[in-house]
Amino acid sequence: MLIDLKRAEIKHGDIGQMNMYLSYFKTEICQPDDNLPIGIVLGAKKDELLMEYAMEGISNQLFTARYQLYLPQKAELQAQLNNIIDNAKN
Repeated sequence: MLIDLKRAEIKHGDIGQMNMYLSYFKTEICQPDDNLPIGIVLGAKKDELLMEYAMEGISNQLFTARYQLYLPQKAELQAQLNNIIDNAKN
């Protein structure tokens, strides 16, 4: 898995760059029995329409997402974890 963390908005060039990295990794690094590499581009902001067009026709497993600029409080994380565990039991 390849991850690129951007401090600003994700741009179309970032998608092209990650696609190039994935192609290189698939060709030069992966072994024949490896799964295909996955690329994730995280940015502080994301333009949905730009990402839709920038990723059009890309065959590599490439994902874009926006991340939060702060960390949640410990109690909030614990509550979310408890919720996930409770839902998994059902």
